[in-house]
Amino acid sequence: MMRRRIRSVALPLHRHSLPQLAVDGVLVALAYYMAFQLRFDNGPHGPYVHLRERTIWWVAVGGVAVLALSRVYQRSWSYSGQRDYEAILRGVIVTTLLLVVAVAVVRPVQIPSHHRTVAVGLPNGVVVLFFLLALVALVGVRVLVRTIYERRPLAALGGVREGQRSVLIVGAGDGGRLVLREIARNRELGLVPVGFLDDDPRKRGLRIDGVRVRGDTQRDLPRILEEAEPDEVVIAIPSAPGSMRARVVRECRARSIPVRTLPTVFELLQDSGGGGVFYNQVREVQVEDVLGREPVLMELDRVGAYLAGETVLVTGAGGSIGSELCRQIARVLSAHPPPAAGRPSGEAPPEGGPTGGGRSVPGGRSVPGGGQLILLDHAEDNLFEIQRELLEDRHVQPAALVAVLADCKEEERMREVFSEYAPTVVFHAAAYKHVGLMEGNPVEAVRNNALATRLVAHVAGESGVGRFVLVSTDKAVAPATVMGASKALAEFALEAAAARFARAAGGGRVGTSYKAVRFGNVLGSSGSVVPIFRRQIARGGPVTVTDERMTRYFMTIPEAVQLIIRAGSLDAGDGVPAHHLTPARGAVEVFVLDMGDPVRIVELARAMIELSGLDPERDIDIEIVGRRPGEKLHEELFNDYERRCATAAEKILLAERAPLGVEAVEAMFAEINLLVLEGDAAGLAAKVAELSAARAVPAEAGAPPLPPDPRGADPHAGAPDTHEHEASGDSAPAPLIHSQSS
Repeated sequence: MMRRRIRSVALPLHRHSLPQLAVDGVLVALAYYMAFQLRFDNGPHGPYVHLRERTIWWVAVGGVAVLALSRVYQRSWSYSGQRDYEAILRGVIVTTLLLVVAVAVVRPVQIPSHHRTVAVGLPNGVVVLFFLLALVALVGVRVLVRTIYERRPLAALGGVREGQRSVLIVGAGDGGRLVLREIARNRELGLVPVGFLDDDPRKRGLRIDGVRVRGDTQRDLPRILEEAEPDEVVIAIPSAPGSMRARVVRECRARSIPVRTLPTVFELLQDSGGGGVFYNQVREVQVEDVLGREPVLMELDRVGAYLAGETVLVTGAGGSIGSELCRQIARVLSAHPPPAAGRPSGEAPPEGGPTGGGRSVPGGRSVPGGGQLILLDHAEDNLFEIQRELLEDRHVQPAALVAVLADCKEEERMREVFSEYAPTVVFHAAAYKHVGLMEGNPVEAVRNNALATRLVAHVAGESGVGRFVLVSTDKAVAPATVMGASKALAEFALEAAAARFARAAGGGRVGTSYKAVRFGNVLGSSGSVVPIFRRQIARGGPVTVTDERMTRYFMTIPEAVQLIIRAGSLDAGDGVPAHHLTPARGAVEVFVLDMGDPVRIVELARAMIELSGLDPERDIDIEIVGRRPGEKLHEELFNDYERRCATAAEKILLAERAPLGVEAVEAMFAEINLLVLEGDAAGLAAKVAELSAARAVPAEAGAPPLPPDPRGADPHAGAPDTHEHEASGDSAPAPLIHSQSS
């Protein structure tokens, strides 16, 4: 602490400041000298000569001292900018005012007049001229040094020399100027800018730092590419729409011109290296950039504020979605100071749970405000990698991070985890996702995706968890594969848990809010088609597509994670019109991202081949191999028995549906559990198909359909009376997943 204080009161200089001090002292003195010369036609005479001689040293020394205190000498002139010029302006104003006051008070020159002496003051013209000359000289020398350093005159006059590459920059805004400045400063890059492209008509024909805006990307792009013949094109608009990126890539690929794009701020923050030249971080255009859909961006710190001070459990923490969830949740927990209590506002903590303010964790450590992130995964390597990343690269406090090696299918282990760490928010991302692999292993798919979800949801409800969010998929809609059916069953399991442990529970007991988040294919995830296509292209092809008519919805991993976190903050009925059904107790809320139009897989394959600098059909073949069993041509986001409703969150919809009867769901899972225990894959497939078909019965009079409730209760009444389940809620529960020994 003492070292920081000493450094804060020290003169704001560095070891390279002495030459700058000397030059500025000479310039200030010269400006003062010339102010007198210009004020008087033939130079100063009489007392004004003495005044200049006696005060010029004041001006030189005092002016440099004031500039130093204005923090002008903390940066090299090669990197001077607007803030430096503003500091110089402040310093010159203060120097001028101090000079006038000093001359008036000290009175360095006096002349006799009628039995008394009169002090000689500074003429107003000298004051004004000194201010202007000093300002121009101090700013001008910095502009000159920076211009020489960036070699703009040489670049403008020399053209493209041998061994250099010409670059056309798309975007004449801040990003384009940043790229241009980096090219000018780093001669070793061997790049020469030949112009800008920008769709803003007001910039057409302008020169940005000496480089002309030659046209736009809509009408002028082909002509400019032919005229300028650039060796490379850089898209310097991080927020550029996919349609514009696709247009630029298409025209450049037709001429074999490589295209690169400026990284987004998110990608720059994700870069842990931090030591590379900025231009080296300009990356190749990726398939995510040309999908033609505007990215869904949310203020994560704001929409995730409800996680502050919470104990958050992420299952499947080592997977592609789970690991990104952990990164973003860790960021939210670090950005928000914890509230006074560890649970959402207005909620009481569960019996025996944390009461806020602070909480002890294993080993006697204390977590301020109860804020903690629990990583749970059964894959040792994946869990280790995300733990080390959060601790070493993202500097998460060790006391706020716990890595738990456990399997969600093991009931006793799950109860141990919930008892030991008392999570208040659960994100259940653990699941098998490879469709083909699950078709060959249907029993394990249902055991892991459906029965394990049911187990974790029940244990969470019994433990008094405030929010439970299931990561679902669009394949759960009218499922035609084992993987989709297992995720549909997982949504059914959440409905039973919502009926039993709903937040609106009576008797003073705080319940659990259950939500499911449904979205399409996630680019870059382990189950996505994109890495498969990349491997096939790297091998020289062919790229295999099951059907040229097939379409899929796509989103990026950050988009998926934003949706999951945002959905966790939406309460029942948030933003739903009053004429729609209000989610009743026992109805799980299923949120869906509005992902725009689906993408044709064959077009995605062509785009990826082109982005690799190759020509589809000529360099890499696209082979149509036929659909796999159960594979659908088009995925859907909503079932026939669900209503699409708006929510308070932009781009997030609610799939509204009437709740299943809890007894019907429990009976369903009892049968499925036995089939899994027996390993009866055929019987399991038949049962799942039967259940999916039963719920998809067309609705009457526009109301969502309901399967028959064996108790004969009104299905719209939600869950049964609480006394019907007192025994099951308070007594020791039956095993949720049967084992061979049970």
